[in-house]
Order: sequence, then C-alpha cells, then structure tokens
Amino acid sequence: MELIEKTVGTETIFEGRIVRLHVDRVELPNGHVTTREVVEHPGGVCILPLDNEDMVTLVKQFRYPFHQVICELPAGKLDAGEGHRLCALRELKEEVGMTPDELIYLGALYSSPGFSGEIIHLYLAKGLHQGACQPDEDEFLELVRVPFDELVEQVMKCGVADGKTVAAVLKAKTLLGR
Repeated sequence: MELIEKTVGTETIFEGRIVRLHVDRVELPNGHVTTREVVEHPGGVCILPLDNEDMVTLVKQFRYPFHQVICELPAGKLDAGEGHRLCALRELKEEVGMTPDELIYLGALYSSPGFSGEIIHLYLAKGLHQGACQPDEDEFLELVRVPFDELVEQVMKCGVADGKTVAAVLKAKTLLGR
C-alpha cells in the first residue's frame, strides 16, 4: 500500500509574524478524505556551545506557552532566505556573545511532525571566543554555564525537557565518543 496522502484542498486559517496555520483536506491511501491541521514555520537552529573547559553555555528564558522559565541551548528562527549555518552563527553571537572556530553540523530534527513543518538544524560549536551578547529587543535571557557531563546527566534524568536541547546534547555526546 502506498502511504502518501494527497492534498485535495487547503484553507488558510491564520497567518502571523512567525507561523501560518492551514487546514488541508487530504485523500488517504484507502480513498477516504479527512483533514490535516498544519503549522508552517520557517525553521530554526539550536547550538551547543562547548568551551575548552568542557562547559556548555545555556540560556534561561521565559517560554510563554508553558508559563515558565526554561533552560535550553541557544537557538533561534531562520530569517527569510537565510541559510541554517549563518543563522547558527548569528544566534550564537546574539544570545551568548560567542564566535566559534569550529561549527559542526549534527543534523536536523522535525520538532513535531504530526502538525508542524518546523525543521531545527543542530550544531556543536567549539573553539569559542567570548564577546558581548546582542539579544533581540524582545529577548530577555540569563546565561548559565554547566559542565557537559552534568548536562548529559540532566538530560538522562529528565531535568531538561526542551526537545532540541535533548537531541543536540545526545548527538554531541555520541559524536564526541562519550
């Protein structure tokens, strides 16, 4: 059986600054028609900055959908026409004030493929040079430094819930052979 669903109609419900929501009518492989709600997102990046002392710099920030402060790796949204590598360099500079000698691509993840088209590109940054942070005017961040092994332990004990952070930490751990 072919698993492809064919779009037979689409209706835009909302178009915002960051996302677009549309409801599609789709024909299933068995011929039945149903709907799919889709959030289009430009995609983003997540960067694990690992310094020469084996420390990782994370950011604490209030995340409105959860109404809580969350500790996560520096990350951000792709600007229109921006490549993900350039976005990673920009976000690393803006959020934690760092410029890397080496930026290693760890792959991409689909943040929630059941309803969202967001793709997050993951990076490991090494050989870091510290400068001044340049957060966006609507970004309020607190920097936190954590030993890499302690961060891995926090991830494994569910002390870190942010999906992109979990994925980047575990991919970096594997890449680094730890």
